[in-house]
Amino acid sequence: MRDLPRRPHPPQRRSTTPGSKKGTTSAGVQRQYSGTAGRTENCQIGVFAAYATARGRALVDRELYIPKSWAEDRERCRAAKVPDDREFATKGELARHMVLRALGSPLPITWVTADSAYGQESRFRRLLEQSGVGYVLAVPKSQFTVGCPRIEGLFAQASDEVWEKTSCGNGAKGPRVYHWAAVRLPAVAEFDYQGEVPHRMRWALARRSIRKPDDAPGRRPCPRAEPSPTGADPTDSRHCRVCR
Repeated sequence: MRDLPRRPHPPQRRSTTPGSKKGTTSAGVQRQYSGTAGRTENCQIGVFAAYATARGRALVDRELYIPKSWAEDRERCRAAKVPDDREFATKGELARHMVLRALGSPLPITWVTADSAYGQESRFRRLLEQSGVGYVLAVPKSQFTVGCPRIEGLFAQASDEVWEKTSCGNGAKGPRVYHWAAVRLPAVAEFDYQGEVPHRMRWALARRSIRKPDDAPGRRPCPRAEPSPTGADPTDSRHCRVCR
């Protein structure tokens, strides 16, 4: 047990960042999808963890993603100074290791945010739940969750009264105003109950364009949720958030 501040603890944020490259010898470089560029290109991929508060944010951990083709070529790895004991690990596995390191550090952490590369992984969500950490994770609108159909189906069935017009913060052209809706998800007995008493709730949060409310499969788009107070800025219209 340890004493923790009474104020809400800052979150840890998880993201994947590529670095474009021209050559073929940098560790882990190959043609792979770059989220920053929005296309497949020759690049390295890194998984980063940032610790954010109302006062600012800072990177606190990172891992270089080593593709399987690299991990299976030990001579190439040695030439690029990749340790011999470094085995192939998915970006999700790297993120889980980083979460465990963060939780074992002195940093007070009670919730984690991440994009859909990690949010769609059930093992990543289970790790957070088993650790007693809350989360706000982006997931694809096609995501299934316990006891529910695809997430987009839940919002397609939502009445117009459920959607609320509000701003998620200021952008370059002023307030970014959308329609928002939250749908409560079924509880998971293993993680959400203490005995027979529920003590946690799960929600899916989505936004839709005010000008084009029907411009998505399933009639209602299910994009990512609003930015966190610590500065996250989700704008991809293909995702929604699952919160706990």
